[in-house]
Amino acid sequence: MTTGPYSLMLIEEAAEFLRTPVNTMRFWRHKGIGPKSARVGGRIMFRRADLEAWLNEQFEEATK
Repeated sequence: MTTGPYSLMLIEEAAEFLRTPVNTMRFWRHKGIGPKSARVGGRIMFRRADLEAWLNEQFEEATK
């Protein structure tokens, strides 16, 4: 994994970043309620910037 706002993470790395199980990440992706993701080269990938944006949205929603 590289650093920077557009570095790509595998689903396992994204789950570790969000401190959530990989199966939860898969469920969120299936339901369309998790962070943005894409299939790149046959693998599910996440951009760090999208993970951070999604996480910020969760905190904003929680404070409404």
